[in-house]
Amino acid sequence: QVQLVESGGGLVQAGGSLRLSCAASGRTLSVYSMGWFRQASGKEREFVGAIGWSSSTTYYAESVKGRFTVSRDNAKNTGYLQMNSLKPEDTAVYFCAAGAKSGTYYLMSKAGYDYWGQGTQVTVSS
Repeated sequence: QVQLVESGGGLVQAGGSLRLSCAASGRTLSVYSMGWFRQASGKEREFVGAIGWSSSTTYYAESVKGRFTVSRDNAKNTGYLQMNSLKPEDTAVYFCAAGAKSGTYYLMSKAGYDYWGQGTQVTVSS
């Protein structure tokens, strides 16, 4: 079992930046791929970004490409989502996830993840 806890959310003005963290406990995070998803009010949870267990591969949704960066520090058992140039449409609850599957399909899909955090709210004001 892996427990995930997100932090770093908050209120920011459009154009600003936030860095979300995802701290893992229970098992080492290094054997899992990590993903970030978000869910805006009244909408489906959608993929944001992901990083493979070795950090050699990253994936991003088109809507955040060039603005968001996924990274991880396996020594700290923590993953990160750096969000720059934030827009009001980025407002959502952000979730981190960990999973043992590999490959593009699974890393970009909710089906690829076995463990989820509780989420952290990000609000971008215009």
